Amino acid sequence: MWGTIRSVHFVGICGTAMASTAVALKEQGLTVTGSDQNAYPPMSTFLAEHGIEVMSGYAEANLAHRPDLVVIGNAISRGNPEAEYCLEHRLRYCSLPELLREQFLRGKRTIVVAGTHGKTTTTALLAWVFEVNGLKPGFLIGGLPLNFQRGCRFTDSEWFIIEGDEYDTAFFDKRSKFVHYLPECVILNNLEYDHADIFPDLTAIQRSFEQLIRLVPRNGVLLANGDDPNLAPLLNVRFCPVRQFGLGEHNAVRAFNVQLGAGASTFELPSYRFHLNLPGEFNVRNALAVVACAKHYGLSNKQIQAAFDTFLGVRRRMEVRGVADGVTVVDDFGHHPTAIRETLAALRLKYPRQRLWAIFEPRSNTTRRRVFQKELAESFAGADCVVVAQVARLEQLPPEERLNPEQLIADLQARGKTAAYLPDVDAIVSHVVRHAEGGDVVVVFSNGGFGGIHDKLLDRLNRRAAQSRALGLASLERARGRGH
Repeated sequence: MWGTIRSVHFVGICGTAMASTAVALKEQGLTVTGSDQNAYPPMSTFLAEHGIEVMSGYAEANLAHRPDLVVIGNAISRGNPEAEYCLEHRLRYCSLPELLREQFLRGKRTIVVAGTHGKTTTTALLAWVFEVNGLKPGFLIGGLPLNFQRGCRFTDSEWFIIEGDEYDTAFFDKRSKFVHYLPECVILNNLEYDHADIFPDLTAIQRSFEQLIRLVPRNGVLLANGDDPNLAPLLNVRFCPVRQFGLGEHNAVRAFNVQLGAGASTFELPSYRFHLNLPGEFNVRNALAVVACAKHYGLSNKQIQAAFDTFLGVRRRMEVRGVADGVTVVDDFGHHPTAIRETLAALRLKYPRQRLWAIFEPRSNTTRRRVFQKELAESFAGADCVVVAQVARLEQLPPEERLNPEQLIADLQARGKTAAYLPDVDAIVSHVVRHAEGGDVVVVFSNGGFGGIHDKLLDRLNRRAAQSRALGLASLERARGRGH
């Protein structure tokens, strides 16, 4: 089947993994098309730079050219006109994980990085460690790593490093994506409740991770965070080797003497001290997972550190988008209470004396719901000022199931925070421009485009600065006039 494919159409092409795979296939000489309802940077820009035009919206006409294969994204559901057309006309279709497994992963030595938090950074860092040391891995990363400037690459190397998402595969395959990835090695960073739209409780997520663990062969390895109580019940397996990493004494790969600095972190393993140009304890744990994996495959401490020295990070992970009128605007993908809390803690290390703003869009399928109502209030403890936007896709959830932003604001104010609920982007931008001062740091938390809020903020702040300069010059001219 796969050898006969010359043209591929992606339904939902602006997903990070979908876009990255589409570009990789185009570079292999295939004709690639795609459609999406919401195209926004960085993926829309990435696709345009590689000559793939995104058809705006979903329509049967988008499949009029009858592609050899249609890849249907996991955000697509029944009723989508392109999905319905595929089913009606018996077009050849598959999920992205299926495509990856059969076209790119079979026969490779695949390392799957899974967990609720840190998957993208860990996968990018591990891929860079292998790259710097000449192993030329293929990879699929759920973000844009700055060292590679792409989230996906297919090579002739035996190695493939892939971010393993526990979200379901497609409307026609409700298993987690990562069960398709043929792992030799699985890294489990951590496990928390998430994806409230598909998992009823933590136990259901643990069952999904158990499925992944059962796929590790006897000549592979399971590397797991030994400090995570939600992972502990899953690690008593005999069919493959298990090695635990973490900060606790019981871990086989243990970090000690951890030092968290403003823009970097250090930690020790016996006889070696690692330095990482990323702040925060979560990044130390991400790096420790990478160390455990790289050392398992024979790389030395010095070889690993050589890659750490030059690792640039991932877009939308504490990414500084710009500074305007003395205000620093940071973009972060965080959308789970733990990720928000840890990101704010890391930013507080980096900006210890600045006033820290957090702007939050409840957009993920979990934070749109009430399940983390209490936890979200706690997660913003590290911020001085908090602004919460309207729940995304409000009409899709009954009121009793939705996150209550007004209650979240009341809880934050009860904790002494300066907090405001402002439903739309323009109101948020106006509020921040009116109240933010030079030296403030504004971090925007969203797993979507959030109406282009970052550029709008920077533009308005630059205009504020220009107006201040103009007023200053006018005042100076008046003073000179009086002097004459």
